[in-house]
Amino acid sequence: MQMADSQRIEAPRQKVWEALNNPDVLKAAIPGCEELIKHSDTELEAKVTLKVGPVKATFGGKVTLSELDPPKGYRIDGEGSGGVAGFARGGAKVWLEEDGPDATILNYEVDANVGGKLAQLGARLIDSTAKRLAGEFFKSFGDIVAPPAPDADAAAEQAEGEKKGWFGGLFGKKKDEPAVDAEA
Repeated sequence: MQMADSQRIEAPRQKVWEALNNPDVLKAAIPGCEELIKHSDTELEAKVTLKVGPVKATFGGKVTLSELDPPKGYRIDGEGSGGVAGFARGGAKVWLEEDGPDATILNYEVDANVGGKLAQLGARLIDSTAKRLAGEFFKSFGDIVAPPAPDADAAAEQAEGEKKGWFGGLFGKKKDEPAVDAEA
């Protein structure tokens, strides 16, 4: 299975690079990650629980970083075993491009394969799950590195919602306004 994509992150390239090398950030961004241990600048160990179709398994594996070119990118290779569920192994080239002084384009190309029960699920399910997980990771990663600015409309709606109770919301009355007598 191969896939490639990119994502714009509203943060300088150096900040994105530092986050890509921070095990706490990676653990928070990786879907199903229970544990991520950094043994050295190029070796990590992970424990991840994933559900692919009807198969749910905990994978333990090792991750190696190579071709380091700070703060431009690196290659990441990993292999994990999920017991009877099977195994997954693959790699990705990750590179960062500046997009002005305060934004970065994070690019990636992934090449992965699976075996065991996972391989029996079919390429379409594996591909769609892999794309979903990659999308979840990069969205979470981007939100951690550069949290989205609160949307003015959403903030106004939330503030308005806090002012109304359900009854007041029905009739447009705010909580702190006096009740209007229906017979008046």
